[in-house]
Amino acid sequence: MKKTVRLVLAGYIVYGIAIICYFFLFAHPSIPSEWKGTAADPATFLTPNEQLFSEQYSRWKNVLFFLSIPYDWIIYLFVLWLGIGKKLQRWGERATKWFVLQVAFYVFWLSLLVAIWTLPIDWISYRISRAYGVSTQSISSWLHDETMDFFVQTVVFFLVALVLYLLIRRFEKRWWLYAWLVSVPLAIFFMFIQPVVIDPLYNDFYPLKDKVLEGKILALAEKAHIPVDHVFEVNMSEKTNALNAYVTGIGSHARIVLWDTTLTRLQEREILFIMAHEMGHYVMKHIYWGVAGTILLILLGLFIANRVIEWLTRTSGSAFHLPKMRELASFPLFLLVFSLFGFLASPVTNFVSRQEEHAADEYAIELTHDPAAAISAFQKLTEAGLSEVNPPTLVKLFRYTHPTIFERIVFLERMKQKE
Repeated sequence: MKKTVRLVLAGYIVYGIAIICYFFLFAHPSIPSEWKGTAADPATFLTPNEQLFSEQYSRWKNVLFFLSIPYDWIIYLFVLWLGIGKKLQRWGERATKWFVLQVAFYVFWLSLLVAIWTLPIDWISYRISRAYGVSTQSISSWLHDETMDFFVQTVVFFLVALVLYLLIRRFEKRWWLYAWLVSVPLAIFFMFIQPVVIDPLYNDFYPLKDKVLEGKILALAEKAHIPVDHVFEVNMSEKTNALNAYVTGIGSHARIVLWDTTLTRLQEREILFIMAHEMGHYVMKHIYWGVAGTILLILLGLFIANRVIEWLTRTSGSAFHLPKMRELASFPLFLLVFSLFGFLASPVTNFVSRQEEHAADEYAIELTHDPAAAISAFQKLTEAGLSEVNPPTLVKLFRYTHPTIFERIVFLERMKQKE
């Protein structure tokens, strides 16, 4: 066991050095020469200092991302190898005979351990964002969000673990199928309540204050045949200088949300393009397709988890302190398998998301006929968030749910020529 732990730690250190070398020594993305001097060239809309900060900030954030993913896996492995999961299970069994309370006890302490071990990386990410001026969030506000993350995650893990182990103990062979059937209404329920229950835990949401602008946005929505009465504004300026807008929720709780930073930094034409983009998601039912895709991925993930965990408990149960899958101590193994699955599936899910975002851009241009406003909006978004204009392929595959700024501006430049 000691040898295995040393090998894993050594492998992670080597991996970390390789990631740092890749981003700081070898990854120097630039735009194709034929687009130099155009609106897609960051040199035309960013100052030299802003270009430098954008490159540095992106490198650090990319390094942290690729270091944090396997770091989480190592945490789950150590919880299993060191018998921490088994000890938590025994403490819970000694504390109460009620299985529901045993699950709550186990999930709370496991979530707390993971939160403590991942706090340094979260803190470094926060400090980098503050240092480069992207984040404006105070330490107390950041701690509040971290605390909310912990409690929301703990509640979700509790519900997942409770349903999971009740089904495993009742249906030993087909539990994964029944778990998927239960997950379908749960996934839809969480999507339904997110805008009105979860999101307000982090920020204040209210109808758009600028009624003249709201009237123009609602007129645009009517033109797109979207039945909406309000556009919501959120006070993100307390936390960031970045710009954003999004569509969230389903059914009667669906919302179009604008960050207040977007309202203060962009002109009206640019805001109308962004709103038209978000309306495109609504019209093309991307939220519903996203829910359907999530449900399909859950089915595939549960099937794979069943096979992998069954094999691991059979062949390496003693190393993981897991004689059987039905024990609560196997929950970190479930989290590990799902995290691995999600990471490996991310290039596919990100690709699908980028296609939807491009389709929404196309729809927005058809609705507004204003590619010039769209171009300037993306340029300002890059400046405010220090975004990479043309990131390395590795970053695009695993991190980008939207087309790159370069790809979006090139598309808009071509549309502008057509217009």
